[in-house]
Amino acid sequence: MAELRFSALKEVFNREPVRIETSSKVISKYFGEDVFNLHKMEHYLSKEAFRVVKRAVDEGKSLTWQEAEQVAIGLKAWALERGVTHFTHWFHPLTDGTAEKHDSFLEAGDGGHIVENFSGAVLVQSEPDASSFPSGGIRNTFEARGYTAWDVSSPVFIVGSTLCIPTIFVSYTGEALDYKAPLLKALSALDKAAVAVCQYFDKDVTKVIATLGVEQEYFLIDEALFYARPDLVLADRTLMGHQSSKDQQLADHYFSSIPERVMCFIQDFEYTAHKLGIPVKTRHNEVAPNQFECAPLFEEVNLAVDHNQLLMDIMKRTARKHKFRVLLHEKPFAGINGSGKHNNWSMATNTGKNLLSPGKNPKTNLQFLTFLVNVIKAVHDSNELIRASVMNESNSWRLGGHEAPPAIISVFLGSYLLSILDDLSKKVTDRKMTPAQKTELKLGIGKIPEILLDNTDRNRTSPFAFTGNRFEFRAVGSSANCSAAMIALNSAVAYQLTKFKEEVDQIIKKGRNKDEAIFQVLKKYILESENVLFEGDNYSKEWHAEAARRKLCNIAGVPDSVKCYLTEGSRKVLVGSGIFTNKELESRVEVEYEKFTKKVQIEARVLGDLAINHIVPTAIKYMTSLIENVKGLKEVFPDDEFENLAGSRKELIVTLSDHINEIRRLVHDMVEERKKANVIEDEYKKAIAYEKKVKPYLDEIREHIDKLELIVDDEMWPLPKYRELLFTR
Repeated sequence: MAELRFSALKEVFNREPVRIETSSKVISKYFGEDVFNLHKMEHYLSKEAFRVVKRAVDEGKSLTWQEAEQVAIGLKAWALERGVTHFTHWFHPLTDGTAEKHDSFLEAGDGGHIVENFSGAVLVQSEPDASSFPSGGIRNTFEARGYTAWDVSSPVFIVGSTLCIPTIFVSYTGEALDYKAPLLKALSALDKAAVAVCQYFDKDVTKVIATLGVEQEYFLIDEALFYARPDLVLADRTLMGHQSSKDQQLADHYFSSIPERVMCFIQDFEYTAHKLGIPVKTRHNEVAPNQFECAPLFEEVNLAVDHNQLLMDIMKRTARKHKFRVLLHEKPFAGINGSGKHNNWSMATNTGKNLLSPGKNPKTNLQFLTFLVNVIKAVHDSNELIRASVMNESNSWRLGGHEAPPAIISVFLGSYLLSILDDLSKKVTDRKMTPAQKTELKLGIGKIPEILLDNTDRNRTSPFAFTGNRFEFRAVGSSANCSAAMIALNSAVAYQLTKFKEEVDQIIKKGRNKDEAIFQVLKKYILESENVLFEGDNYSKEWHAEAARRKLCNIAGVPDSVKCYLTEGSRKVLVGSGIFTNKELESRVEVEYEKFTKKVQIEARVLGDLAINHIVPTAIKYMTSLIENVKGLKEVFPDDEFENLAGSRKELIVTLSDHINEIRRLVHDMVEERKKANVIEDEYKKAIAYEKKVKPYLDEIREHIDKLELIVDDEMWPLPKYRELLFTR
């Protein structure tokens, strides 16, 4: 293994940047050329077909079989012109990745010859084998049938020679087996609830869409070093490795110039992304060595999620061409920053108004405060649910450490907004307001600046921070499908807005005017949700103690955090709003338990193998060389000189032996605990066993291995070290 390590390092030092020529340096010239967007539809479809597709996109309606047939004709013509030979229904199963099965356009003609054919039926629906996808017991393994159905709101695109059709994925009996189906329901619920509230302020608002900009963090390492680390290959993170003497202490990597070889990779994947209509805008070095970030412009949430899933796939495929590997695990390296997927979320109306952006007058600012306060109330009331949506095995290593926000979900507003809400809650009374009180309130909220961004600092320790015209949900993990977080957040906000409308209408029925009713309910919400507002350091021990006093959710383990999907409050939001059935919700929780168990199981197996078959033999080999050295000293020097010369060596031999014995003992005990856990049939209890009985061994075994790394001869050490992984490009 040591030979593999040094061979990999030699290969890395001989790398040259792989430069890819793009067809045009002007992005707007090729942006979206691999997407069947509305512009191309207008060219390739009949007027009637274009009209029905646009209606379906705008109104969220599906197409009839006859309408789909018209669309398929134009879509096939465009695809064949682009050299496409196959098509696939592209969907998001509960694995966190994407799935696809390719079929060619080939069919047998009437005369026995081969023709290209693509019908409306195959455009709209397909029946992939669903037996091996996670279902959480919602179906039996032998029940293979599942259905995919076209999501008209997300445009069809081309990857290579394959036409990709974004779809939802459901079981034979209709239950959702993916992320997209419930996400679309959550977004529809938000649209309906938000429009109803907007009608208090603007009768022209007929549609509200949730918007999302996803900042994607990732690490890059050379593929030779990647393959020399079996833990990276099999577990997506380093399960051992002593901290490098220098890593991110100086913050000298942050926003520094992008290395040439990395820049070639970035330009290549950005070119592909732009052709696919993904509006990647930002690129920069992150804080940790070899860590980078890219970020797109804001898009409608469903499209943004599709684009982020596609972008991660593009990055992985492009990295191989440049002899890199992209690491999307939330904590691939211990002791330095992990990677997140910051979800910048807001709401926009069909009239062009950002509902989380203040305006120029009291009316628009009252609307802004209404939606701001309702979001805060939703995060407060659905705290357990929103936290559960970001908790999984890989993100549990990241949250709360090295710039990542803690797992306690709190809201940061900034002192300016906080003072406005405080004033509002003090000035509003339950009694009928006098004209003077109304004027004072309107004058007060009228002073909210149009550009609040300059008056609102950022709090990088906050998991849910207001940043001027949006909330930045920073707790989402870098490898996750952010649908899970978006389903929880949009469902919670939709549920809350519905409650708000009901309470306001009840007060109006009692004879109060609309503004008074809105002010009164907002005051109530501000007071009820003040526990979730926090402006300080989310890392401090004092905050953790204070959060417990405020009764904010901070369950330590992943399985118990995930179980919060099943609380009465979570069910009210998700099942009560029609996002899931009880059966669907319970099955998803089962899937999360199973994923957690399997990931810990894989890491334990990999670490056990590396420890016993690679690290221990290397340590024994080095210890043997020391023993031979001591024997040689014994033969050469008299006893009094020998003791002085060999004393430190003998101590080192004892230290090596102690670490070797502890590693062997701990690996044995870990295997025994796995055996006990593996026979547990209940998925929750099995996950708990893996968390409490197996997972702790990962850190205990690592501690001994990392100490051996500092002792064993560098030329013998079998695995690339952190200084090589992080500082070799």
